[in-house]
Amino acid sequence: MDEIKREKEIIKTSFIGIIANVLLVGFKAFVGFVAGSISIIMDALNNLTDALSSIITIIGTKLSNKRPNKKHPYGYGRIEYITSILIAALILFAGGMAIYESIKSIIDHFQNGTMPDFEIYSIVIIAVAIAVKVGIGLFFRRQSKKTDSEALDASGKDALFDSILSSSTLVGMLVAKFAGFYVEGYLGIIIGCFIIRSGIEVLKESLSSIIGNRFDKDLVTNIKNDINQIEGVQGSFDLILNSYGHNKNIGSVHIGVKDNLSSKEIQEIERNITYLMYSKYSTIITVGIYAENTNDKESMIIYDGILEATKRYKNILQIHGFYVDKVKKYINFDLVISFDEEKPYEIIESIKEEVGKNNPDYQIIINYDQDFSLS
Repeated sequence: MDEIKREKEIIKTSFIGIIANVLLVGFKAFVGFVAGSISIIMDALNNLTDALSSIITIIGTKLSNKRPNKKHPYGYGRIEYITSILIAALILFAGGMAIYESIKSIIDHFQNGTMPDFEIYSIVIIAVAIAVKVGIGLFFRRQSKKTDSEALDASGKDALFDSILSSSTLVGMLVAKFAGFYVEGYLGIIIGCFIIRSGIEVLKESLSSIIGNRFDKDLVTNIKNDINQIEGVQGSFDLILNSYGHNKNIGSVHIGVKDNLSSKEIQEIERNITYLMYSKYSTIITVGIYAENTNDKESMIIYDGILEATKRYKNILQIHGFYVDKVKKYINFDLVISFDEEKPYEIIESIKEEVGKNNPDYQIIINYDQDFSLS
């Protein structure tokens, strides 16, 4: 889905959410004030925060599609993550208010013996409102997958939790109406805790996206496979991807090539990779070059010795970028070491020492690569 169509889909979905939630606010507020039910009034307030979250989503979507400029050359795509944080804050506020008002309701019941007075039509209105809220939640979740929008996903989760809150309100209404027992305050506290838990989950996901998540392993595998299919590429390594919003990635990758290629041949390979990444993966990428010379017997013996030395370390994930310069007398290669390894530099020094003993005439240069996309 292109960005213009995606923006229209998100805005249309959000407008539907605003209209539905405003109607729910009106109906619930009417029932709540007539019946004297604090839980229904708080439920109406919760729907009002949902309408506000849809407004925030619209604003965030419009801002995120602003063109890059001198101040923000990477664009404004990450505003969508901030939008999700604001929605998480609204969810947490709604949960906190539900608990606060429920506690007040319980205290008032014990002190003054107050009980809400519900009519049948009030129960019917709340039941219909629950069905509408479930429909909104499922609709938003479906649209979030279609548009890959964290903000819509957060709003969808919020709507589904609201339907649970409204269900508890309905249970309280039925028990109060037909059994004469007061339960709505206790149910409000329980559901408020669930709403807060949902808000924390949305907040964690949004903050994680801002900090920088590891990209999907299948996507990384597909990218490397596509790059490796380009003529002249002998392997792709050190793939790093940074997300700047939906379908806005910037990254880098190293490729292995024969050490006897001309600069013109290397440039042709580089151009093919950058075109592939931009057209298929919406990624602006920088390509680094590893010249490889493992064809002669001496180089292969050295390389096999390095492989043997690395086998003893379970947290070494890969060796690449191998090159032997027989004139300047150095051996250069990169090691990818897992984040699980607590002492990566000690491993590097140990391997450097072993390789140096086996090749005393050479300087050993080992570059430490972190596991950005392998595991």
